[in-house]
Amino acid sequence: MFLGQNRDMGINHIKTRKSHVCYGMGLGMILLNDAYPGFPGDNRNASAFSYPIQYEIAEGVTNKTLVYDKDPGKCREAVIAAAKKLERMGCRAIAAECGYFAFFQKNVAAAVEIPVFMSSLMQVPLAQQVISPRQKVGIICAQKKFLEAEHLENVGIRRDSNYVIGGAQDEYGCTEFDNLWNPEKRPTYPNAYYDKAELQMIEAAKKFKEKHEDIGAIVLECTGMQPFARAIQREVDLPIFSWGTLLDYAYSVVVHRDYYGNV
Repeated sequence: MFLGQNRDMGINHIKTRKSHVCYGMGLGMILLNDAYPGFPGDNRNASAFSYPIQYEIAEGVTNKTLVYDKDPGKCREAVIAAAKKLERMGCRAIAAECGYFAFFQKNVAAAVEIPVFMSSLMQVPLAQQVISPRQKVGIICAQKKFLEAEHLENVGIRRDSNYVIGGAQDEYGCTEFDNLWNPEKRPTYPNAYYDKAELQMIEAAKKFKEKHEDIGAIVLECTGMQPFARAIQREVDLPIFSWGTLLDYAYSVVVHRDYYGNV
């Protein structure tokens, strides 16, 4: 809603939706229980999005327990609890801040009655359909060594299909992200510099493309990569799918806009 815009004349009579407490809601965002900042564009920074985002922390679910411990199953109960709370509040759809939440796509979808978008990796099958069958989708994730087949399969990515994976931190030296997310390396107060992180992501994408010349599109797994998606695209000249493209799509699905124009 923009300042000065008239009210939606289609809203005249209001009634309770299910048992929802809040109204005018948008996306419910499940967050890791980790204290670190995100640049505008990062899912945990609400300031850059044009639609409402309601946050809920998945208690006890951290970068370490979700990713580094390589046993995400132990986080399932807390993730589902966070999703149910967001649904009960009135959120129109559920999302999460980390692509590795893909592990729980089917679990959360089965637990709630609103659409669920747990990982930017959900866009890989779509990207595969829009590029030439002679090309591959390049997935750039935070740490390749932690992205398992189960993460991919739970969001509909066939193991034998046309994709390749690159790890920004463990393969291409994006050390600035270690300062935020890596529980083994980050300082007491995690921090990062935008310019340095952007340069590292651009170099990672360029090297990834050079290594795999048949890449026809890139999917960014990590929410922290999203602020640099446009800069990456300028350098590699490829379609870029990110958390941003998925969230925009998710919101448009559950809160469809009207069209104003002239004939």
